[in-house]
Amino acid sequence: MTDHDLVRRGRVRLTQAALGLARTPLCLLGLPLVPLQLLGYPLILVTVGVPILLLVTALARRYTSFFRRWAGRVLEQEIPPPYRRPANRGPMTRVRTVATDPATWRDLAFLPLNAISGVVFGVAPAALWLGGAFGFVVPLLWLANARVVEYNLIHHDTPGSFVLAPLVGGLYLAAAWWATPRAARAHAKVARWLLAPSATATLTDRVRVLADSRADTVDAQAAELRRIERDLHDGAQARLVALGLSLGMAEELLARDPKAAQELLAEARQSSNQALAELRDLVRGIHPPVLADRGLDGALRALALAHPLPVEVDLELAGRPEAPVESAAYFAVAETLTNVAKHSGATDAWVRVRHEGGRLSLMIGDNGRGGAEASPGGGLRGIERRLAAFDGTLGIASPVGGPTIVTMELPCELSSVKTSSSSGTA
Repeated sequence: MTDHDLVRRGRVRLTQAALGLARTPLCLLGLPLVPLQLLGYPLILVTVGVPILLLVTALARRYTSFFRRWAGRVLEQEIPPPYRRPANRGPMTRVRTVATDPATWRDLAFLPLNAISGVVFGVAPAALWLGGAFGFVVPLLWLANARVVEYNLIHHDTPGSFVLAPLVGGLYLAAAWWATPRAARAHAKVARWLLAPSATATLTDRVRVLADSRADTVDAQAAELRRIERDLHDGAQARLVALGLSLGMAEELLARDPKAAQELLAEARQSSNQALAELRDLVRGIHPPVLADRGLDGALRALALAHPLPVEVDLELAGRPEAPVESAAYFAVAETLTNVAKHSGATDAWVRVRHEGGRLSLMIGDNGRGGAEASPGGGLRGIERRLAAFDGTLGIASPVGGPTIVTMELPCELSSVKTSSSSGTA
C-alpha cells in the first residue's frame, strides 16, 4: 500500500468517525416518539388517539426509513420496508392495521435500541481518534513548558513519560483505525435486524404476490379464451355456416339451374378461403408459427418488418428461452409496439433483448410524445399481468415529451444452442 493510499484511507476513516459522531444526536431524536406512540393507544377510546397515533406512527416510519436506507448503503444491500398496507383509507382501518402490524412494534423497539447503539458506535470511534491524537500532543505540551522539562530532567521522569504517551496514542489510533468501519457496520446490522422484513413477513408478502399473480393469470387466460371464442364465433364459424348454406342451395339448384349452382359454389369457395385465412390469423394470435420455427429472434424481426414504423431490433441470446417464456416475451413486445403505433406519435422505435444473470431483459423504446403509463384496462397493464404469471416485471420511463422506454424482465434459463448474436434494422 502506497503512502497516498494510506492517507486516502485515513481520510475515509476520519470521515466515517465524524459522520458517526454527527449521527449520535439524530439517534437520540427518536426517543420522544416512544412515549408519544404508546400514549396514542389508550387515547383511541376517546377518538383523539386516532389522529395522534396515525401522526406519530407516520413520523416514526419516516424516521426509521432514513436508518433503513442508511443501513442498506452501509451493508450494500437493499432493505425493503416491511409494513402492511391497509385494505382501505378509513382511519379506523388504518389504526387497526398499524396496531396489528408486527413492523410497528419492531420500529418501537428500534427507537431506544438505536439511541443506545448510535451513542456507543458513534462516540467510541471518535473517542479513540481523539485519544490517539492526544497521546502525541501531550509530549509537545510538556516540551512547551521549559520549567516542567527542567523539573522532569532533575527528577529523571521525562524520558519514560515522553515514550509512554505516544505509545499509548499509537495504540489508540490503531484501535480507531480498526474500529471505525466496523462500528458503522455493527450499527447498520442492528438497524437491519429490527427494520428489515422478518422471514414470516417476507413469506407472507411472497404468498400475496403469488396469489395476485395467479388471479391475474386466471383473468388473463379467461379473457384470452373469450377472445378466441369471439373470433371463432364472429369469424371462421360464421364463414363455415355460410359455406354450408351455399353448398346446400347449390345442391338443390344443381339439377334445374346449373349456372346459379355454379355461382353458389364459387361463393362457397371464397367463403372457405376466408375462413381458412381467419383460422390462420387466429392460430398466429395463439402461437405464431415463425416463433416456433425461428425462435424469438426471427419472430421479432418478422414483427418489426410488418410494423408501420421503422423498428430496429438488437438481440443477443446464447440460446432459446423456454417456450412459454418465449411466447410471453413475443406478445409483450408485440403489444408494446402496437401501442407505439397507435398512441405515441413516434417516427421510429427500437427493441433490445439480452439475457443476463438468469433473466431475460427486453427494452422497447420510441421517440414519441411520452406520457405512457400502465393504467387499468390499458395495454401496458395487460402486459404487466402477462409477465406477472412468470414472476416478471415491467418498468416504464415515459416523461411528457418523450422518449418512452419500456423495460421487461423475465426469469428464465436458455437452451445451450446459440440462436443469435446480431443487430439490425427492420
